Amino acid sequence: MGEYNEKKDTCGTICLKYLLFTFNFFFWLAGLAVMAVGIWTLIQKSDYISLLPSSTYAATAYILVIAGVIVMVTGILGCCATFKERKSLLKVYFILLLCIFILEILAGILAYIYYQQLNAELKQSLKQTMTIKYKQPGEEKVTRAVDKLQQEFKCCGSNNSQDWRDSVWINSPESEKRLVPDSCCKTVTERCGHRDHPSNIYKVEGGCITKLETFIRSHLLVIGAVGIGIACVQLFGMIFTCCLYKSLKSEPY
Repeated sequence: MGEYNEKKDTCGTICLKYLLFTFNFFFWLAGLAVMAVGIWTLIQKSDYISLLPSSTYAATAYILVIAGVIVMVTGILGCCATFKERKSLLKVYFILLLCIFILEILAGILAYIYYQQLNAELKQSLKQTMTIKYKQPGEEKVTRAVDKLQQEFKCCGSNNSQDWRDSVWINSPESEKRLVPDSCCKTVTERCGHRDHPSNIYKVEGGCITKLETFIRSHLLVIGAVGIGIACVQLFGMIFTCCLYKSLKSEPY
């Protein structure tokens, strides 16, 4: 009867090992995806980050990158711990899973909080950023971001093209009597900002604040969903790890 129970336990352990190995393979792929989302946000959309007054948006992306790297390392460690049946490695693996779980939940919470605050934050700061920092010494990143924003989203100014009347640069000799930056033009040419007629600039299409808010909100939803989604999957990994650890502990040496 004792021999039957020993075989039964060994069979259960083998099943757990393969379950955990399969989980770790998909977990490693998920880590790659998480890291890719974070890097894509930081590289492809880095210009727009300079237009935001707080660093919360960038912080959520950095957390995902860090979590993704740890996930990939943890996935490899999990495979080693599973096949070597080392309880000490399983402990380390479980602790790493817990750390990643906390990081990804944190990224999801930050994304949700910033999602709620974004409208008020942009209303307070975007116009000021565009009118005060555009084309000013040391503000090249902001200048590039504003030009890219207006061309990519086909808009002019924060709320509308009239915002540029308060611009430090527009009211300086360096603007060469432009009424708006050249990036407001539908077809960008040198000094095209001298004319602010709707046929020449994005005047009736509205300001950039709504379009930038929609864009960032959509990315925050992706970041939050990825963070929370992977964190939920990790719960199964922690459960499998605990079960395997308990199974190994009860096996005869």
